Amino acid sequence: MAKKIRRVLGIDPGLAHTGFGVVESVEGKIRLVSYGVIETNAEESHELRLLAIYNRLLAVIDEFRPDEAEMESLYFSRNASSALAVAEAKGVITLCLAQHNIPLYIYTPNKIKSTVTGTSSADKETVEQYVQILLNMKVRPQPDHAADALAGAITHLHSSM
Repeated sequence: MAKKIRRVLGIDPGLAHTGFGVVESVEGKIRLVSYGVIETNAEESHELRLLAIYNRLLAVIDEFRPDEAEMESLYFSRNASSALAVAEAKGVITLCLAQHNIPLYIYTPNKIKSTVTGTSSADKETVEQYVQILLNMKVRPQPDHAADALAGAITHLHSSM
């Protein structure tokens, strides 16, 4: 009998940097597949940056074929223009996932931190350390956008096992 593998794509959205992390679960064990960051050029037009996020995410989806995706909920930001840019990136990401019939699950930052570290007050460094341990990585995942995406994917697998 073939082992059931669930592959999850975690996404940390942003206009300048969109982190992604791919993890899978086989018989209850979580394993790292890949991670990285989609970067856009600040000197390009806004719409071209959004298109770059879409196209690069599409390449990630084509390469890793996730069954499900996770994205952190948008929290209120004091910088309205930054929050709007993140919201637009989230919209592009959501569209890309929907076009490929990949269910999207949303978790709050506190839920992700508490699932991965045991406390909702963990800082970024602590989250990175726990992601490293949980995925049996030799080094901490960097940059932090990729680590956040991996933490979200881990959260989804733990929340839906």
